[in-house]
Amino acid sequence: FQLVESGGGLVQSGGSLRLSCATSEFNLRNYPVGWFRQAPGKEREGVSCIDRGIGPATYVDSVRGRFAISRDNAKNAVILQMNSLKPEDTGVYYCAQLDSCGSEKLIDEAKGRDYWGQGTQVTVSP
Repeated sequence: FQLVESGGGLVQSGGSLRLSCATSEFNLRNYPVGWFRQAPGKEREGVSCIDRGIGPATYVDSVRGRFAISRDNAKNAVILQMNSLKPEDTGVYYCAQLDSCGSEKLIDEAKGRDYWGQGTQVTVSP
């Protein structure tokens, strides 16, 4: 199943971006969905995931309190609202359909998933 990421861009430190993960191929609300990112020269890491329906949600420590994951069922999308952005948030952000949501799932998927979409670039300037 193909998910399409959008909403990235260039923003100053402290700014906000709203990423969207959408598909027209299936009903996204029936599946857990995760957001992942890969910074230049670094391994991909899990950022957040949301379980089926309205949650619950999981966040990696570095973004907790600044990022919020949610569903936009009208658009069949999962949204990642990113506030108080820092230069270390820079990277390509990817979303993925999961079979469960949790901290270990984010770690496992970031390391073991073979296929990723094109992602969306987020650049935070100092």
